[in-house]
Amino acid sequence: MSTRTAETIYTTLVDDIIAGRMAPGAPLVETTLAEQFGVSRTPVREALQRLEQANLAERGARRAVVVRRMAPEDLAELFEAAGEIESGLAALAAQRMSEIERRRLVAVLDEGEGCDDPVVYAEVNARFHDIIKTGARNAMLAATLEDMNLRTLSWRAANFHEDSGRLAASKAEHRAIAEAILAHDAETTRRQMRSHVAAAFMALSDTLSRRG
Repeated sequence: MSTRTAETIYTTLVDDIIAGRMAPGAPLVETTLAEQFGVSRTPVREALQRLEQANLAERGARRAVVVRRMAPEDLAELFEAAGEIESGLAALAAQRMSEIERRRLVAVLDEGEGCDDPVVYAEVNARFHDIIKTGARNAMLAATLEDMNLRTLSWRAANFHEDSGRLAASKAEHRAIAEAILAHDAETTRRQMRSHVAAAFMALSDTLSRRG
């Protein structure tokens, strides 16, 4: 089996679910998807397992896999948990990041501020957060955040496509987080990161409301 094939199927399905092209409750049938992608059922099965891990799919009647119905309160709890974990890591990063890491953070910050392409910015955004996570020097919290990111990053990236003001707001929030880290101010960093994740959820909530 090609890992790249499973990854391609997974990424395509994530994009379709997040963009609303696949409605909650829509069936994800192995044989149908295998025919659609021109592959065997094995990489499709792996992609569906990853969708379940990311809370984007669930088992319905007769164990059939369907697009998960994500209630607003579930998303709110998910983003709240991610915000608490990431804000804790950011506070540690403000105290523990090396000077080289701080310079890298500024470089990625500058790269993001000069970017207006939602697809490219989503990748820069992920690198910005990853530098902070690594700089915290706490493998246990980092592993927990990676699990949260599996469930939230695709939603957060979708904001840049669907909310015209979210990209600019994210840049300003990143600047505030970076300034607090450069000042070695752990508590301000914690507060700014928590606010940043909450703002991402609010933008997502507005997007889902517009979809009805």
